Amino acid sequence: MRAPDFWFRPAGVIAASLAPLGWVYAAATARRVAAAPDYSAPVPVICIGNINAGGTGKTPTAIAVADRLIARGMSPHFVTRGYGGSLEGPVRVDERAHKADQTGDEPLLLAAFAPTWVAKDRAAGAQAAADAGADVIILDDGFQNPSVAKDLSIVVVDGKRGFGNGRVIPAGPLREPAAVGLKRADLVMVIGGDVDVDVPKLRGTLTPLQTGMVWQDMPVLAFAGIGHPDKFFGTLRQAGVKLIQAEALADHQPLTPALMTRLESEAKLRRAQMVTTEKDAVRLPDRFRAKVLTFPVRLTCDDWDPLDQALDGLIKS
Repeated sequence: MRAPDFWFRPAGVIAASLAPLGWVYAAATARRVAAAPDYSAPVPVICIGNINAGGTGKTPTAIAVADRLIARGMSPHFVTRGYGGSLEGPVRVDERAHKADQTGDEPLLLAAFAPTWVAKDRAAGAQAAADAGADVIILDDGFQNPSVAKDLSIVVVDGKRGFGNGRVIPAGPLREPAAVGLKRADLVMVIGGDVDVDVPKLRGTLTPLQTGMVWQDMPVLAFAGIGHPDKFFGTLRQAGVKLIQAEALADHQPLTPALMTRLESEAKLRRAQMVTTEKDAVRLPDRFRAKVLTFPVRLTCDDWDPLDQALDGLIKS
C-alpha cells in the first residue's frame, strides 16, 4: 500500500473526517506501550524504530549502529519480525539459503552485516540472540511493542516528510502522536532535511556507496518498493544518472516474473539499465538478478557524537 497524499498535507476534509478513528488508534497504542515488558535481555537492547508508518530509514540506521558497535569490538545481533516473510522463528537468517518470501527482504539485507534473527515473537528472538552469543541486540522496529525491555531507543524520521499532517492512522501517517512517542525516545535520527524535536538529534544523509560503478550519465529505468520511492529516485539523480523511467512500487511489493518481464521489456525499448535498491534486490527472481544493478547507499552523519556517547554508556554499564 502507498501512503495517501492527504497524510502529508496540512489540513483537509478527509483527514478531519478520519480523525476520530485516529484517536481510537492512538488510545490502543498508548495501552500497548504502557504494558510491562515480557522479557529483559541479559545484554543491552537498542531499538531502531519510528513514529511514522512506512519507511523512514530504519534499515540503514540499524546498519550504521551495528557498524559502530562492531568497531568497538562488540558482537551485535539484529532481531526483526521479518515483515512479509513466512517463518515464525526464532530462526537465524542465512542469506545464502533463505528467500525473501521466508524471511522478508530487510532481514536478508541485515544478515550481510551482522547475525540476524527473524521472530514473530520479538521476546523469543531476543532470547535466541542472547543465547547465541550476542553482547548487544538491535531491534529492527518495535518502538511501539513493549515485549522486550529497551535500553536505548532511536526514532528515525524522514527529514523532508517529518510527521506529515500530525495525525494518527488512518487520518495521518503516525502510529501515535509525535509528542507522546518522542517522550520515550533517547535519540532521534533525522535523515535528509531537518525536524524540530526536543530530543538529542542526529542529522543523517543516505550517501551512495563507492563501488567503482560509474553512474554519471547512465540511462536508467529505476524501480523501488520501499516506503518512499521518490527519495531513491532523487538520490539517483544526484548521482548523475539519466533517469529515463521511475517505477514507484508499493512497500515490500513482490517482484513477480510478470512485473519484471514488463520492466525488462520497457528498459530494452528505451535502452536503459534496470536499477533498484539493495532492499528490493533481495526479492528479485533468480533469472533477473544478473540483469538488474543494485544502487547501494549508506547512512552518513554530520556528527555521530550523540550516538557514540550513548553507545559508550551502554557498553560501560
